[in-house]
Amino acid sequence: MVNVPSIELNDGNKMPQVGFGLWKVENKDCADIVYNAIKTGYRLFDGACDYGNEVEAGQGVARAIKDGLVKREDLFLVSKLWNSFHDPEQVEPILKKQLADWGLDYFDLYIIHFPVALKYVAPEVRYPPGWFVDGDSKVEHSSASLESTWHAFEAVKAKGLAKSIGISNYTGALLLDLFTYAKVKPATLQIEHHPYLVQPNLLKLAKKHNIAITGYSSFGPQSFVDGDMALAKDIPLLFDHPVIKKAADAHGKTTAQVLLRWATQRGLAVIPKSSSQGRLEQNLDVTDFDLSQSEIDEISGLDKNLRFNAPLNWGIDIELFS
Repeated sequence: MVNVPSIELNDGNKMPQVGFGLWKVENKDCADIVYNAIKTGYRLFDGACDYGNEVEAGQGVARAIKDGLVKREDLFLVSKLWNSFHDPEQVEPILKKQLADWGLDYFDLYIIHFPVALKYVAPEVRYPPGWFVDGDSKVEHSSASLESTWHAFEAVKAKGLAKSIGISNYTGALLLDLFTYAKVKPATLQIEHHPYLVQPNLLKLAKKHNIAITGYSSFGPQSFVDGDMALAKDIPLLFDHPVIKKAADAHGKTTAQVLLRWATQRGLAVIPKSSSQGRLEQNLDVTDFDLSQSEIDEISGLDKNLRFNAPLNWGIDIELFS
């Protein structure tokens, strides 16, 4: 079994550097995929309310524990607060619902999914609520501040409902603002990160404050081509890029492994996903070889500051990264 390194977080907890992302894992397959990923050696699973598959993910975890593949403490399970639950009085209740869906007593890491507060939609009305208050096209914001949401996060951490707390999709300006009011600094920052969107200054800021980075969408446009995003179809896939292919050939690795190693060698955590057993194993095995500095620099030089995971790219009228 692959020995996956851990990253020590600023609160003393340890997070595996390579995990499995649950975004777009279909409900009908999710329990089996999680179970098989645990069997393969994955210990970090990155979920979210918005993915709509937390019940099934929890079923996969429960089966793996029951069968003796792992103990709960061997796993690092992550979930996220959706935008509709930013009102501070909603944070703990929805967190407890998510824990119940997973069948857990605590999350190892709980994250603010996006730095935008939307109007509350009760879970019994629609769950997950998505971006639109009417379930169709209407965006309506909440008056909750990011500061009030973060203090609610600090409270659930104090109660042990989340061992670590973090943020996602924050910009440098929002981080600097957070530092002015946080009693507990975020342990992690999760961001879109691939050679077309390197964000070096944001990485530098996070490192300065000892905040671990988890990169999602490590393969760039690939996930968004699958999601029928026009922007992603107009740019070469990183799997096919000559720079990535050259490095893969030089090391006898796949292009996916090179992309993941480019991130992990630079200290980031990654959360790829696959339903293929071969790719599951390959994606986990990305810390036992090193790229040269010139290869890292050449891959980083592909940066186009090109973000795929922005609401406007999905036709959602929220100018989050403008």
